[in-house]
Amino acid sequence: MENWVPMLADDGNPRYMALANAIAEDIQTGRLSVGDRLPPQRELADRLSIHFTTVARGYVEANARGLIESKVGRGTFVSKQTRSEAHVFPDRPADASMNLPPEPHDAELARKMRTGAQYVAEDIVSLLRYQGAAGNDADKQAALTWLNRRSMSPKQDRLLIVPGAQAALDGILRVTTKPGETILCENITYPGIRSLAAQHRLKLVGLAMDQHGIEPQAFQDACEMHKPKALYLNPTLQNPTTLTIPIERRHELAAIARQYNVPILEDDAYGLIPARGQQPAPFASIVPELTWHIAGLSKCIGAGLRVAYVIAPDARSAWPLLSAMRASVVMASPLTVAIVTKWIEDGTATSILRAVRTETIERNKLARHILPEGTFRSDPLCFSIWLELPQPWNRTAFVEHMRAQNIGVVASDAFVVDRAAPEAVRMCLGGPATRGQIEAALGFAAHALTESPALTSAFL
Repeated sequence: MENWVPMLADDGNPRYMALANAIAEDIQTGRLSVGDRLPPQRELADRLSIHFTTVARGYVEANARGLIESKVGRGTFVSKQTRSEAHVFPDRPADASMNLPPEPHDAELARKMRTGAQYVAEDIVSLLRYQGAAGNDADKQAALTWLNRRSMSPKQDRLLIVPGAQAALDGILRVTTKPGETILCENITYPGIRSLAAQHRLKLVGLAMDQHGIEPQAFQDACEMHKPKALYLNPTLQNPTTLTIPIERRHELAAIARQYNVPILEDDAYGLIPARGQQPAPFASIVPELTWHIAGLSKCIGAGLRVAYVIAPDARSAWPLLSAMRASVVMASPLTVAIVTKWIEDGTATSILRAVRTETIERNKLARHILPEGTFRSDPLCFSIWLELPQPWNRTAFVEHMRAQNIGVVASDAFVVDRAAPEAVRMCLGGPATRGQIEAALGFAAHALTESPALTSAFL
């Protein structure tokens, strides 16, 4: 219904909210029907004599409520839902500042996930009991099956099942470092390691990076100067820069780690997102005697599971970590570990991983289609982008502008160690948000980047 002109209520709500409410009301009354095409945003802005940004925000809001959906190259359409499902009042949108994988929306996959959980529930009583802190044999065997995707097959006495990658990092730091000691990391790095370093009163030193990751000379110089206790790396699809350390650079860094006997904390959260054979070998394969490999499941299956597989450098190193985990968290939840094991055994986990991979590729296509060329860094398999802001934008103004539309982006300050924060933000493309909602958010960001902050701020 491209000639549609809504009646915007003068009820004290912002104009963009009035537009979203008008869409909802016209769906309820039948003025708009499923599949109707809405006018292009600029055209509707002209008809209503309001700014384009206001219409863009209204469409984003309506999309977030599930009222409309955008289709690349075709336009914006009323969603396939009954009138009673259209929300007059806004739903809370997903927190797009969290780096989550796209959620599966396939009905058959959801059925398989439920079937696996129901199978596990048949043994619910025993799963409510205390279990071994490192995981039982069946769960470890499933873990080895999963890790084999990265061509790793450690002995079970080096393998621990823990409640999430963050808990693993916390435990490893407790058994390998003391307050006041130094650990190294990328100078733009995962915020979780910054928090843990502060909690453990460790000195965190960021190392210079190029397009391939940490510069080897910077690592060697830091080893000479700081005598570090560990090097933290997020080497594949790094959060937040999205880069992957190529195999040649991995070997260079591994050689330096061997020379100075520096343990490597390999946070391989995204290592399984690339298909088998498309990712460089993990450090745990290159320098196993120094590497703590952490294979969290949050980014490839689901964050709510809170399960990670840890490979210690050797069995002797695993013992103190097991004691530390037993003292702090007792064990990973037997119920969630059992679900993961079942999903690995029956192929559901593989289907989830494949769905994450496929949807991530499509969302990256949207980013490349919508955002101005050269403004961001990403990877086709990464469900976040590193948006490098053009002048005169700065990160604070951009974050606030996006927040006004309930679109979460994270300023570079959260990721930076030992350097001035660049004018950049991380924008996530996953989580519960639909592809249409992501498209709308990207469109809003793209329009902002073509305007000056002074202009856009007038419409907050």
